[in-house]
Parts: sequence; C-alpha cells; structure tokens
Amino acid sequence: MASNGFDLSAARWRKSSYSNASGGDCVEVADNLPGVVPVRDSKAPNGPALIIAASAWAPFVEAVKGTGLRG
Repeated sequence: MASNGFDLSAARWRKSSYSNASGGDCVEVADNLPGVVPVRDSKAPNGPALIIAASAWAPFVEAVKGTGLRG
C-alpha cells in the first residue's frame, strides 16, 4: 500500500491506546518506519494514511490531546 508516495507495505499497524474496545473510533499507527509515523482509520485499512514526520509525532500527539478529540 502506498500513501503520498510512501511505501507502507512493511508497516506494522497497532491500534491507538485511545481507541475503544468495541471497534469504533479506531486510529492505528505504525511506528516501525524510519523517519515517519503513518496514521490511518482501522475501519478503512486500504484507505489513505496521514504521514507524519517522526520528529513531529510528539508535538502532533500533544496538539491532539489539547483539542479534546481523544476518547
């Protein structure tokens, strides 16, 4: 699978700890790719992935926490 020119075929996806157990509102991340952290909707695994630079991951997570968007 490719997203924005990135080959994500080796990505090892895991559900976010903020996703609920019933399968709704599930966000998956792959943190095994050098330099990037892809994020996708687990309900659409073949859909697009948001590609975040690894150096921007912590600021991104903090920004999301600050919005109240987490579960």
